[in-house]
Amino acid sequence: MGAAGASRGGSLSHSDHAAAPLAVRMRPRTLEELVGQSSLRAAGSPLHQVVEGGQSLSLLLWGPPGTGKTTIASIVSRSTDRRFVEVSAVSAGVKEVRAAIDAARAELVATGKETVLFVDEVHRFSKAQQDALLPGVENRWVTLVAATTENPFFSVISPLLSRSLLLRLESLTDDDIRGVLRRALEDERGLGGSVTITEEALDHLVRLAGGDARRSLTYLEAAAGAASEGEITLEAAERAVDQAAVRYDRQGDQHYDVVSAFIKSVRGSDADAALHYLARMIEAGEDPRFIARRLMILASEDIGLADSTALQTAVAAAQTVQLIGMPEAQLTLAHATIALAVAPKSNAVTNAIFAARADVAAGKIGNVPPHLRDAHYEGAKKIGHGEAYKYAHDEPFGIATQQYAPEAVADAEYYRPTTHGAEAGVKERWERVRKIVRGQDG
Repeated sequence: MGAAGASRGGSLSHSDHAAAPLAVRMRPRTLEELVGQSSLRAAGSPLHQVVEGGQSLSLLLWGPPGTGKTTIASIVSRSTDRRFVEVSAVSAGVKEVRAAIDAARAELVATGKETVLFVDEVHRFSKAQQDALLPGVENRWVTLVAATTENPFFSVISPLLSRSLLLRLESLTDDDIRGVLRRALEDERGLGGSVTITEEALDHLVRLAGGDARRSLTYLEAAAGAASEGEITLEAAERAVDQAAVRYDRQGDQHYDVVSAFIKSVRGSDADAALHYLARMIEAGEDPRFIARRLMILASEDIGLADSTALQTAVAAAQTVQLIGMPEAQLTLAHATIALAVAPKSNAVTNAIFAARADVAAGKIGNVPPHLRDAHYEGAKKIGHGEAYKYAHDEPFGIATQQYAPEAVADAEYYRPTTHGAEAGVKERWERVRKIVRGQDG
């Protein structure tokens, strides 16, 4: 965007005409119309102060697609009667950024009117481009509203981050999306009651939206165009968005059946079946964080020390899902699913903790052996604490022969490693170590 483009006010300034897309026409005009984000909309919140108090405070909006980042920028501009200038990080360079700020400064000097500079996908800006924003923010020539779907602590330079109020937007719930769609069906800015929708079709659109309000309205508009006799049916919705309905109720039996099949397929080392169930969950709009959590559990429950990197892979996948969101995170979930499916399996870790807990629950507690008790406080040694304790590092192989467990479970063998994968090596070492520790190596 050049200076000329900046002076026209950006793409949101004149986009509420009748021919505009439904998602644009239905863009909330006030904080009260904004869906979700209850903490941001609360009375007295920083966002309320910016919108209603007219504070010239730059905002950094972080959240998944379709959660209201662009909408908030528009509300800030509309509510405070400021010029709205939009810069896309995809196409604008340093020159365009500086031109927009210079134009805002000139407008402020000439008329006293402030400018809201909206930068979408600010994480795509290079360091030099982000640096170019700093003079405008520091001198308040513009009220910067920058939006990002990525963690700003990794993607936004520290000087810009420290000069902006960071607001985190949460994914919209299914109920939020359902409310957005119902409002669009009835509101005069939307479809104005010209069509109705069956509950089955509405549920389908909600699932396909995946928490993205903009996507849900795009699908609704397409479905309304395909509706016959003034009603949007499931078949019409499917035709319109070219995607078959996934028979999957996230709150019902299908949810638990598909998740169960997913876990059992990974446990059973069938990567293809696991990917099928993963695809069904993704298509149904399942929370990717839920899927990632299940993989982390499975990595310890069903793989354990047969491949210790499985847990690292699952944790990395969960972190990646949190950082980048969908749809890109589907690649990470598929990566982790395949890795865990083809990994060697062992439930020895699971059996070990369950067996240990069973003994504790049964009352097999016993006292901590005196030589293992805390001996750091004055008088501890007088009552035998720490006496005869063998420091493992001073012993051959770094292993001391002494009793560690209480007498009640002194002979317990909770961890019974398998010979699967890397656990075969663990088994060999553990059996040698256990004999040394218990004085059975002779």
